[in-house]
Amino acid sequence: MKRHELTDDQWEWLAPFLPPQRPATGRPAKDHRTILNGIVWVLNTGAPWRDLPERYGSWQTVYSRFRRWQQSGLSDTVLQGLQADAAHDDTLDGSLTMIDGSTIRAHQHAAGARKGGDPADQGLGRSRGGFGSKRHLMTERRGKPITLRLPAGQRHESPEAIPLLEQAQQRLWPEAVTGDKGYRGSELRNWLAAREIVAVIPQRAKALGTNDDDQELYKERSMIERSINRLKRHRHIATRYEKLAATYLAMVATACILEWL
Repeated sequence: MKRHELTDDQWEWLAPFLPPQRPATGRPAKDHRTILNGIVWVLNTGAPWRDLPERYGSWQTVYSRFRRWQQSGLSDTVLQGLQADAAHDDTLDGSLTMIDGSTIRAHQHAAGARKGGDPADQGLGRSRGGFGSKRHLMTERRGKPITLRLPAGQRHESPEAIPLLEQAQQRLWPEAVTGDKGYRGSELRNWLAAREIVAVIPQRAKALGTNDDDQELYKERSMIERSINRLKRHRHIATRYEKLAATYLAMVATACILEWL
C-alpha cells in the first residue's frame, strides 16, 4: 500500500457513504477508491492538482469529482456519521469541548477567485500573520475535530465561537467549553450561561478561571492544540492554495475525517 492511500479498513468504512458507482458501460469511470486516494495524495503532499500521478487517472476527473462531492455536502455527512458512530460506541467525549483559532497563510494562487469580488467573501484577509484565513476549530475532550469555520484572516476569534457551538448542537451538548482569552467576550459567556454550560475561559492574562476546578479543565486545552498540529501535517491545508473557501473547507473536512478513521 502506498503511503498516501486509504487502508482497507478506512475504505470499508467510507464506501457506504459514497454515491453509487456508475455502471461500467461505455467509457469506464474511475472507481471511487482510486479517486479518493488521489484526493488524499493532494491533501497530504500539498502538490497542485495538475501534478497528480497517472495512477489516479486524469487530474481533471479527480478534481471534478472532489468538487461534486464538496457541493453535495458529502464531507460533512461523512464527518457527522463518524461522530455519530463514536457517540454510539462511547468513544466521543462531549463533556468538555475546546475551541481555538489558527492563522493559515494563503499562497499567492489562492487569491483572485471569480466568485465574489471581495476576498473576505472567500475567507481571506490581512492580519499580523499576513494574507490568509483564520480557521476556527472545535474538538471534543480527546481532541477529535467536531466543527470548523473559515472567516477572513483578520476576523477576531470571539464572534466565531457561538456559530461553532451551534453547528454541533444536534450532535453533542457539552458540560463545559474552554478556549483561550481571545474568546472571553461577554456575549459568549452569556450564551453559555443561558444553557448552563460552564465557561472555562481566562478573563485576564494571569487568570485561568474562577476556581481550582476551572484551572484543571483549562489545562486540557492542549488537546485542541495537538489536534491543530496534526491537521497541519496535511500540507494542502497547512497552507491555503484553494481560491474558494468552500473548497478549502472541504479539504480541511477531509483531513478531519482521516483523524477520526
